Amino acid sequence: MSETPDARRGRTAGVLLTGGLSRRMGVDKATIRIGSETLATRAARVLAAVCDPVLEVGPGWSGLRAVADEPRGQGPRAALATAVSVLGATTPILLFGVDLPRVEVDLLELVAGWPGPESAVPMHAGIPQLCCARYGPAALALLAEPGPEPGPEAEPEARRSLRSLLTHTGYSPIAEADWQRVASADALDDVDTPQDLARLGLGFSL
Repeated sequence: MSETPDARRGRTAGVLLTGGLSRRMGVDKATIRIGSETLATRAARVLAAVCDPVLEVGPGWSGLRAVADEPRGQGPRAALATAVSVLGATTPILLFGVDLPRVEVDLLELVAGWPGPESAVPMHAGIPQLCCARYGPAALALLAEPGPEPGPEAEPEARRSLRSLLTHTGYSPIAEADWQRVASADALDDVDTPQDLARLGLGFSL
């Protein structure tokens, strides 16, 4: 018998990132309204359909339980570390950026349920999509531990990046051919400017 979505939800926690500075958008991206939903409430709805528990790291725009990312604007790795301090490091975490308005439940289910215990990251144009990815226990444990990462000395900026984290702990790439079976080719296009929203054909209000 195949596992139901409800049975899978408790195996992966969800973390919604809403704390970015949104400099190029001109307003907080999380508050942009597309139809009847803001980007934050839409992302919360989609993420909560796949994960349990679900946590927002940011100002609290989504209606989810929220924890502040202090100081704000330190990047997604710092936000994920904040989430690990609340949720712990034993359950995989699906990290989801608020600025991905084309991502739907099917794609998040694919990423959350990708085989194997390691982190799982969709690839798009050869680039790992780090803010729509599942982080496994090895990566989360490293975030939970103070001190430098193992391996060669890294530049301070690199030590703050998700890419550096996955370089040390490894991950399973999800090829475009795999995730595009359940999502459109532009599903992982993020929105940083009003022009990005227009390019995706999204009617919006700032």
